[in-house]
Amino acid sequence: MNTKKLLIGFTLGLGIMTTHLLADDPIARSIMEKVDARDDGKTLEQDMTMILIDKNNKKRNRNLHTYSKDFGADEHQILFFKSPADVKNTAFLTYDYDDTRKDDDQWLYLPALKKVKRIPSSDKSSSFMGSDFSYYDMTDRDLSDYNYKLLKETKVRGHDAWMIEATPRNKKVMKESGYKKTIAIVRKDNYVVVRAINFMRNGKKKYLDIQKLHKQGGVWLPDVMTMTTKKGNSTVHKTILRFSRIKLNKAINNAMFTTRRLEKGL
Repeated sequence: MNTKKLLIGFTLGLGIMTTHLLADDPIARSIMEKVDARDDGKTLEQDMTMILIDKNNKKRNRNLHTYSKDFGADEHQILFFKSPADVKNTAFLTYDYDDTRKDDDQWLYLPALKKVKRIPSSDKSSSFMGSDFSYYDMTDRDLSDYNYKLLKETKVRGHDAWMIEATPRNKKVMKESGYKKTIAIVRKDNYVVVRAINFMRNGKKKYLDIQKLHKQGGVWLPDVMTMTTKKGNSTVHKTILRFSRIKLNKAINNAMFTTRRLEKGL
């Protein structure tokens, strides 16, 4: 999971035609640029527990170990599933490119098939391993793909914040993401997106909530986050992510971030 920028892609890049910028809110865009510029560390290694909760409140736990590293302006990250048995040794690799002209690359290794599968753009709105996060959620969003509007100032858990609406600039982005728009809440003191509502094309909504975070080595990192899918007022499914054994800015070999390593495992 891309936790270096607190995920779900509210971290963004620059540049688009001037005609598009006319529909944009410069104040909101400036805030999101600062979200993007926030220090997120050079490397990150951690354990992650993924808790899947269905509409009947039945829970399934999955344990993972994750690595991420900056490669210049790009970021690579890899996730290894450790348990339970039905997902053990499954692995996922992402190359998140800073160049907005390049599509991010993603690969999934399925041990039962002994095969590495590349995730095409057409599948990125699909669920990642049965969770409420999609493959699209696993990478940063490009600032150039969205118009931004500052809706209001607000508070979240006692902290001053901005509420910002993001709308895709074209049908391609909407189709790939599966989202018609997103409303994000950004804390003023640290430029962290701590809550968001994703309005899905199928009429459902996905609610992100960073329930707990801490500052480590000058970098804000999440301890617990949730993503809840709702249809109307009814919860369809919920995913809880808990992070532990966090190692920030420690050396990680470049060879960790290869499709060969996907097959090799931890």
